[in-house]
This record gives sequence, C-alpha cells and structure tokens, in this order.
Amino acid sequence: MKRTMVNEARNWDQEFNTEILLKGWIRTKRDSKGGFSFLEINDGSCFGNIQIVADKELENYESEILKLFPGSSVSIKGIIVESPGKGQNAEIQAKEIKVYGFCDVNTYPIQKQRLSPEKLREIAHIRPRTNTFGAVTRVRNELIKATHEFYQSKGFLNIHTPIITGNDCEGAGQMFQVTTLDMNRKLKENETVDYADDFFGKKTHLTVSGQLEAETYACALGNVYTFGPTFRAENSNTTRHLSEFWMVEPEMAFADIQDDMDLAEDYLKHLCSSVLNNCAEDMEFFQKRISKTIIEKLQNITENSFERISYTDAVKILVESNKKFEFKPEWGIDLQTEHERYLTEEKFKKPVIIIDYPKNIKAFYMKANDDEKTVAAMDVLVPEIGEIIGGSQREDDFDKLSKRIKEMEIDIDEYWWYLDLRKFGSVPHAGFGLGFERAVQFCTGMANIRDVIPFPRTPRNADF
Repeated sequence: MKRTMVNEARNWDQEFNTEILLKGWIRTKRDSKGGFSFLEINDGSCFGNIQIVADKELENYESEILKLFPGSSVSIKGIIVESPGKGQNAEIQAKEIKVYGFCDVNTYPIQKQRLSPEKLREIAHIRPRTNTFGAVTRVRNELIKATHEFYQSKGFLNIHTPIITGNDCEGAGQMFQVTTLDMNRKLKENETVDYADDFFGKKTHLTVSGQLEAETYACALGNVYTFGPTFRAENSNTTRHLSEFWMVEPEMAFADIQDDMDLAEDYLKHLCSSVLNNCAEDMEFFQKRISKTIIEKLQNITENSFERISYTDAVKILVESNKKFEFKPEWGIDLQTEHERYLTEEKFKKPVIIIDYPKNIKAFYMKANDDEKTVAAMDVLVPEIGEIIGGSQREDDFDKLSKRIKEMEIDIDEYWWYLDLRKFGSVPHAGFGLGFERAVQFCTGMANIRDVIPFPRTPRNADF
C-alpha cells in the first residue's frame, strides 16, 4: 500500500472508511482505562499531528504499544474516519501498528518542558524534532521554492558559481583559506609560504560571494541568479552573523539602479506572500509562540510600497530625530543596525531602500555617480532585521573601474578577467545579494540567526 503523508490525511476530503498507511514519529500518547490508547504522530509534512486510536485488540498492544513514548517511530495501517476532535478532519482507527524504533523516555532530550534555543543548539541533531525547528524548516523550504519560482518566472537562468576562489569580492579579507599544504611543517627562518606548491598553484579561499562570477554570465546571457553557500571568517557572535550562510544573488544585464530596486522589492514581496499563503499553520505557531505581530509584519510588506530615500536624506533624518543612538549618525560612515531599525520601525514603519552611498564605504565595483562622491548602491532595510539586501549598479566603464581598483590598492592583475567584461561589449548591469538566513529570520520572527539554518557555523562551533 502506498504511504499517505500526515498533511494529506489531516485534510482528508475523500470518502471516509478508506484504508490508509501512515509512517512517522509519536508526539504524544495517552492510555485510556477503557483498553485503548490515543497516539498523535507527525511525519514533518505539516505542523499538526494526526490522532491514531489503538485498541487493546491489536496483537502487540500489551507488548509494544503500551511501551511507546514520544520520539518512537511507527508505521500504522488503519481506517480513516471523521474526527470528532477540533483542528483536524480525520483520525485513524488502527488495524496494525509496526514499531520501527522505540525511544527511551529517560534519556530522550526532548521532553514536555520547553528547552531554550541555546540548549537546543547543543543538540542540533535532535532539534529538528521540536515544533519550532520543524516550522522553521518548512518556512525555509517554502522560501527556497519561492526564490526559484520568482526568478524562473522572470526568465532568469540559474547558474552555479565557484565555492573555491582566488578573488575577494568584498575586499574585506575575512576569508577562509583552502590549501593542501602541510600546516604542521614549521617554516624556516625568513622562509615564506610558496603557494606554487599548493593544489591550485596560488592562494585560494572559500567564497564570500558569487557576484563577480555571476556578472560574467549576465554579460553574455542576460539575467541570471546564483543561490549558494558563502563564507565569512569574521569573529562575530551577534544574532545576525554566521560564518557559513546562503546568498541569493541575481545579476541583470542592461539594467540600472532603478531596475535593481524594483527587482528587490518585488522579490521580497513574493517571498512574504508565498509564506503567508503556503505556511499558514506554521505562521500561526510563530504568531503564538515567537512574535505576536509576525503575520501583520509580512502583510505590511506585501501590501505597501517600500520607501526610497538617499543616504544623504537618511543621515539628515537620523540627525534631526534627536534620538540618542549608541553610534552617532554622520555623513560618510556606514549606517548601524540601530539606525536602520529607527528608519524602518519608527520613521517610516515599513521597508526602506537607501541609495547613493558614499563611495569610500562601498566596494570597488559599484558605479560612480556624477557627483564623484557617491556610488549607485542600494540597501534594502526591513523592520527588526535591518539590512536584508545589498546591491548596486556595477561600474561598466573600463577606465573608471581600473582607476577605482588602484585607488583601493587592490591587485589589479587579479581582476584582469573582470576588466575584460568592460572591454568586450560592456553593458550597464546591476544586481544584489540577499542574505537568505536573514530572510528566514524575518519571516519567522526568530531572534537568533543561528536558529534558522540547520547547522550553524560560528566561531568555535563546527561540531555537527
């Protein structure tokens, strides 16, 4: 018999009294003095459980079913009947229950009491079995699906960019090195590392972004996007940073900063509407347990246009607010999270796109504006998170890009291929990067970014 998933069985709209096969893990069990037990099982396909009624007439009732505890895995054949209980259309009258694996109630880490997120990070291999992390995973999956749906529907081509690279896209230098050299060999006095003997013949790292490589395809095929892991060797323990995270990075040929802003706004609205439409049960859980305003917050994204202001105007608003910030806002410095949250949560009460940042605080590849002080960069800010998207129109002029690389004291020889794109049929083009975990954080209301990725990689933590 073909297995039926719990989400299908709970929403049963076919004829009742049909035989069915379910497989999953027991969430709760209650034994009745009348000689039967109520089991609730879940298989991860939805937030809710389905109730199983197990009668004492089952041949393994005494020997196995009474010994079942939450966490045990089972297979159940039974008859699907209309449920008298609230919250589900159907329940199962068990005809046969097979136990795959018992769970020791004395040592099982997940008991009735709620464990803190910090404690659950210590048992990352078990935490997916909790309601919270099951819901996070389903929302994350919906956002992955929605991302591909969005870009594919607009004719973007999905490309895979390198994970191992010799380039530092951001110029920050916070990169994990990749090498096959013997790290146990001590260098002799005055000896330097000879990377000619390394696997790639040069110094290489894990990528911080797929943007530069994506540009090569955008400048040949039009609109492309990459969705992959990125790495940052930043010794940060904030609730917003990870050492390994995922980025969604579209690149558009024949596009400017306005096109970039339009795409970013449409994309975020699509993500939020997809979650609201397809993860209703999980979102109700987040609203009840995590954030009382999470659904309203996502609806605010989908129903309102984003505010668009210049960096100069943003700084003026911050200075004139008379609000006491930890970091004083002034022109020429990067905005802090507290500044971003003031703009989105107090001033405009919706997402804000800030454009035209000072060139001295932005990357070398961003297109210079006519004032020669700012670049065509944009950041999308959302309430509670701050920056969720960063992008720009890319500099498409060979001479200007060459000059900028030299000004920033970057080795221009390392970017010969990137400059070639400006020599052979250069076009205006633009793109951005969305930190995927920040998007999951925003859509779930989870306070810590370590709780929206299956296995968080942070300083001193690579156990699982």
